Amino acid sequence: MDAWVKRRVGAPPGLFAAEAAGLRWLRVPSGTAVVDVLDVTDDAISLARVTPVASTLAAAEAFGESLARTHSAGATAFGAPPDGFTGQCYIADLPLPTDPGPTWGVFFANQRVLHFASLAEAELGTSGIRVMRALADRLLAGDFDDDAPPARLHGDLWAGNVLYGPEGAVLIDPSAHGGHRLTDLAMLSLFGTPHLSGVFKSYEREAPNLPDDWRSLLPLHQVYPLLVHTVLFGGGYASEAVAAARRYI
Repeated sequence: MDAWVKRRVGAPPGLFAAEAAGLRWLRVPSGTAVVDVLDVTDDAISLARVTPVASTLAAAEAFGESLARTHSAGATAFGAPPDGFTGQCYIADLPLPTDPGPTWGVFFANQRVLHFASLAEAELGTSGIRVMRALADRLLAGDFDDDAPPARLHGDLWAGNVLYGPEGAVLIDPSAHGGHRLTDLAMLSLFGTPHLSGVFKSYEREAPNLPDDWRSLLPLHQVYPLLVHTVLFGGGYASEAVAAARRYI
């Protein structure tokens, strides 16, 4: 099998082990295809090569349906790591908290909003931190909780991590954990992906119990990746994160 090797001497401890665990966990019957893991070491991961092809509306719609089935495979809790994995999880190079939370709001407030806001405190400034704390208060109060169980998330689902091969969409490079399914949809929406409206339309058909106002909640879930980008890249991401959070306080 033709392999593609990502190698990085001095990678954060367990970075590639976490990636491999996430990929294996995301492989579920009838879910979105996942790249095969061939080998893992401390400083490299070997993956089966995906031959890229141009995306089509039909392939994007099939991706939306299969993603809903991946999410429906579930997780043990909001914030939980991939089943059986006890190492450190990551988002990019940043350690990712994966402590199971009792509700989505408690998990998202503590382990996503407040955690990454604290890492981005210098960029957010006093007023930005105040906005994040106000949002966390609403999350902790359960204002955005619903009845959906924890979903099996890719966790870093921007367009670059969805490859289209001859047989359709293939997931790579996850930050896998248990969370709310809208978090994956929000990241697709934030950074764009081919035929996004087709992805969403077919996802809705496969997951008809989405709340009627789910699209209006996407910026809430985008606060997390925007904070991560603030930590990694600074710049205008801080103001974008604050603007997204301010909509919900």
